[in-house]
Amino acid sequence: MKTVMILGGSKGVGKEILLSCISKGYNVAFCGRNSNLAKEIIASTNAENQLYFHKLDLNNIEGIEHFYKATIKRFEKIDALVLYAGITPVASILQTEEEVYDRVFNINLKAPFFLLKHVLKSMIEQQSGSILFFGSAHMDYGEIDRAPYALTKSTLYTLSTHIAHHYAKYGIRSNYLVMGWTNTEGEINLRNKEGVSEEKLMEKASKIIPMGRMLKPTDPIPAVMHFISDESAMTTGSIIRVTGGEYI
Repeated sequence: MKTVMILGGSKGVGKEILLSCISKGYNVAFCGRNSNLAKEIIASTNAENQLYFHKLDLNNIEGIEHFYKATIKRFEKIDALVLYAGITPVASILQTEEEVYDRVFNINLKAPFFLLKHVLKSMIEQQSGSILFFGSAHMDYGEIDRAPYALTKSTLYTLSTHIAHHYAKYGIRSNYLVMGWTNTEGEINLRNKEGVSEEKLMEKASKIIPMGRMLKPTDPIPAVMHFISDESAMTTGSIIRVTGGEYI
């Protein structure tokens, strides 16, 4: 039975990954700040033995290590690591304050890096593992009001290819999934704060995305499950775009 570790997993696409992994019979370790939400997810699956939740603030590097150790203690191994969690602050270079810069880099880049520091050691010992980075179409240059976010996503791609190049000899593969504009809870809440309703958001997206609609949280799941599975055993260093044809 595979064990999948998700950085995130209680909301949006991360939650859909969790549910799909449970349906496959995999063990899943996931994290977040809301213990009550996690309890609801675990109760809804009727698969308590397959799930482990770790309450975690991604700004806390010591907590990252505890998440790793607790996952190993519970399931003894990590076959796949899905790096989903991230934040998308609205900020251009001219608008970005130091606090915003530090927060997006801590959550989007520093937390995955230091989790990888521990998980890679485990994967080297078992001589296998699949790592999947969640990227964004902002990785190439980004919208003008997503400057810090764009920098983290492009750097995560470098990190993915770095792992693919240097750790393939240990049977570890690393790939990067570019997720397009998706109607997650976080995206809808962000737009609501800007005074944009979900209906208006969908209408706007339909005119921008070549395939005519925003992604649903379930749209990236088949690609994610492929990278977790043994079917992708010889796939590493790749980039796959699940964006509806959108290039920012």
